[in-house]
Amino acid sequence: MRRICFLFFFLISVTFIYAQPIKIMLVTGGHDFDTLQFFEMFDGLPGIEYEHFEQPKANRELVKNQAEDFDVIVFYDMWKSISEVEKSAYLNLTQQGKPLLFLHHSIASYQDWPEFEKILGGKYVEAARGVPKEEQSNYEHDVWVYTKVENYTAVTVGLKEPRFFDEIYGNVRISEDVIPLLRTRHPKSMEFIAWQHKYNNSQVVYIQPGHDHRTYESEEYRKMLLQAIKFLAGKKAIQTIKN
Repeated sequence: MRRICFLFFFLISVTFIYAQPIKIMLVTGGHDFDTLQFFEMFDGLPGIEYEHFEQPKANRELVKNQAEDFDVIVFYDMWKSISEVEKSAYLNLTQQGKPLLFLHHSIASYQDWPEFEKILGGKYVEAARGVPKEEQSNYEHDVWVYTKVENYTAVTVGLKEPRFFDEIYGNVRISEDVIPLLRTRHPKSMEFIAWQHKYNNSQVVYIQPGHDHRTYESEEYRKMLLQAIKFLAGKKAIQTIKN
């Protein structure tokens, strides 16, 4: 009888642990977006709880180690200024192994901080004094983007050829160390529009689509977003199968 009771309480404990929602620190700011539909998308992700932080408050909270209370940080911001203390906070997060998910225009953040490009795995290079025109990135709105899964991982499992009516980025710098997830042949787009990699002890995923409600409402986008969050929260080892 004692064994049965022990087993019962053990199973209850395990069930409780795995039933806990994934807690997201959701960061926005610096770029307009379809606010209602964006938050409706996150409201509709099963097993996910989020708390919204807008810049510049988000960075101040990271300095105060607010991220400790969350399983994954999701960045949908496009922020310019970052102090030395805030830079240290970001680097400390990666030393601690905090999982990071970057979405869409977040790749254009912190143009003057070279280490951010290494954290994210790429950079949208904005036009600025001293930046040669051939190095500048570009964009185009309202474009059909047909993609193909480049590598099957926990992020892309179950996807095949997702398509999005979205914004494309062209002439973007992408690190050779990333694992490409989605490839597009669109002539004006960067070749890879999603990837994953590791920076210090943090698993990192970047997903480029996500400009407005038309992508937020896409089942394929929501599937990939949820799988990316679960992958990051689970801290699973990266395994790839060449497509």
